[in-house]
Amino acid sequence: MTGTPRLALTLTAATVMVAANLFGAVSAHAADGPGVPPGTEATATAPVEVDPNDPDLKIPDGGTLAEPKVLDIKQVVEDQSGDERREDTNADVKFALQAEVLFGKDSAKLGTEAKARISAIAEEIKTQNATKIRVFGFTDNLGSSAHGDVLSRKRADAVQNVLDQELTDSNVTYEVRGYGEQYPIADNSSETGRKKNRRVEVSFPRSES
Repeated sequence: MTGTPRLALTLTAATVMVAANLFGAVSAHAADGPGVPPGTEATATAPVEVDPNDPDLKIPDGGTLAEPKVLDIKQVVEDQSGDERREDTNADVKFALQAEVLFGKDSAKLGTEAKARISAIAEEIKTQNATKIRVFGFTDNLGSSAHGDVLSRKRADAVQNVLDQELTDSNVTYEVRGYGEQYPIADNSSETGRKKNRRVEVSFPRSES
């Protein structure tokens, strides 16, 4: 919340309190409905004044401020079906494709829709001028851990092979891994969650331009 709306809320509450004193209205906090987080309720009192010369607000002798840091902002876009998700940060782009979109059940053979989806990711890689591509496979926790490790790696290899066909730049390098049931992004206790965990992720650095 920005400073201006909060100030408006404070002034409104103060006005209500004055009206209560003059006309016998019931409560200065009547506008605070349910769902207001504790500590953010309207108040009729003025904000506490801050003394800029208070020694507790000053950096101790010899102390220095930390180097400025740009916070990493993540934007996540998921299609309505949940079959594909894109995450953008200041540094990277990551696509996560659910396994059912790419492969048959318990298979590492690419289906009919798979190439088109992987080709679209390849186009974004070209747009970002990325040359270091990570392709990671994941499964749910059903079956043995060893089987999940092998299957997730085979699926990652299959996606990487298509990317390699689409990206003809000889400078492109790949990091390909199969993590099996490690690093779930949803609860494996439900099929909805397991479906999200069965995925292949393709990530690469963003262009600095």
